[in-house]
Amino acid sequence: MRKNAFIFILLSVLISTFSCRKDTIETSSSVSLNFSNDTVLFDTVFATFGSTTKRLKIFNPSNNRISISSISVGNGVNSQFRINVDGISGNSHSNIEIDGKDSLFIFAEVTIDPTNALNPFVITDKINFVTNGNNQSVNLVAWGRNAHYYVANQSANGIPVVYLDKGTSPGPLDSTWTNDKPYIIYGGYLTLDGDDKLKIDPGVQIHMHSNSGIWVYEDGNIQVNGTKSDPVVFQGTRLEHAWQEITGQWDRIWINEGSVDNVFNYAVIKNGFIGIQAETNPFNLLPPVSSNSLRLNNCKIHNNSAIGILATNYKITDTNSVITNSGQYNLLVRGDGDYRFNHTTFANYFNGRQTPSIFLQNAYVNINGVTVVSNVTAANFYNCIIHGDQDIEFTADEVAGGTINYFLDHCLLKTTNSIAGVNYNNIILNPTAQIFVDQTLHDYHITASSPANNSGNNTIGVTLDHDEVARNNPPDIGAYEN
Repeated sequence: MRKNAFIFILLSVLISTFSCRKDTIETSSSVSLNFSNDTVLFDTVFATFGSTTKRLKIFNPSNNRISISSISVGNGVNSQFRINVDGISGNSHSNIEIDGKDSLFIFAEVTIDPTNALNPFVITDKINFVTNGNNQSVNLVAWGRNAHYYVANQSANGIPVVYLDKGTSPGPLDSTWTNDKPYIIYGGYLTLDGDDKLKIDPGVQIHMHSNSGIWVYEDGNIQVNGTKSDPVVFQGTRLEHAWQEITGQWDRIWINEGSVDNVFNYAVIKNGFIGIQAETNPFNLLPPVSSNSLRLNNCKIHNNSAIGILATNYKITDTNSVITNSGQYNLLVRGDGDYRFNHTTFANYFNGRQTPSIFLQNAYVNINGVTVVSNVTAANFYNCIIHGDQDIEFTADEVAGGTINYFLDHCLLKTTNSIAGVNYNNIILNPTAQIFVDQTLHDYHITASSPANNSGNNTIGVTLDHDEVARNNPPDIGAYEN
């Protein structure tokens, strides 16, 4: 009897001990949840026209039970998303327990009318989780309006990309984007690779979400065919009035060595981080100057948080473009290259900027962190306005071991540097008269009394201005004829 009683007591203690361990709730702040996805993407809203439901799995990696003190949707009852946690509907839940090594499901739903023009293109929110004071979240993303959506679905050189055919591998493709619906790029770079060629028709609107852009990779090609009345616009996905002058909403248009010239006609590129970055393939350590050119005609590159045009070992020809208000430089040239700007207006009044509008340097740092010194073959500016709110708006930094061959002819220039020597010809220096109609309203037409009037070189051969107005003889300096 005593032996049986001992065994019975021992079993009772063991059962009680394991029962207590199983019921123990982990209170350590180091505990975190695992999720089946870091983003719940509703990419089928238009197919169902309205309500779409997705499933999210939450896993408890701990051996012990945990209590999630809060699960809530960021915008609460005002959110366009709704969730159901463990069979209970509502956008706010508390004290949800999950056994050790167990999981539960959250069902998320969104209802959108994709024909509502007041919706943003990308609708976002978050599901927030608080566990033992540890905050975590999962993104909720849905398409808000009818558009062509390109969503990054793989990686190239560690960069999230989606190829032109939306497939999982690159391949030659000729494609034309017509002006039927906007084009949205989300989560990475639309990538033109393997002889891809993209033509963009007049009036097309291209919207890139945060950290997204366009990458014209080696042998890719882009032809932007905007017109004066129907320009092609590259911008962010937020169209509310309050976002019209917010910089850095998307990343950049990144152009490497192309199969033929890449051409932008009447393109508006605004509110990004870098407007256009043109360079030979940075993943290829051979840095010869591009055998093809980037040709810009009558473009507007405006309000980018870092740089308007960043060029490394490239060829660029521009005519009648207006490049304005960049957080650092309107134009930054590095390494080698061949650049010609005809009747270009460079104007920079970006608040807080302390850098020149144009900076030329004959060196760059390659992908291995090695500084490469070269020669800028040519950087020529004809009939250009280079102005802003800094004392020095143009400078060339010639690194020992290489040269910068630059020339400014019949330009209006603001600088306190010396302009003596063969690099300058017929310069209007630091004028005091009003140049532009109203730079605060981004109107860079010149005034009737502007010193840029009839001050250009009539041998450049540009017969029409940015507005397709016939140029005088002699012509006005800058993109616009008064």
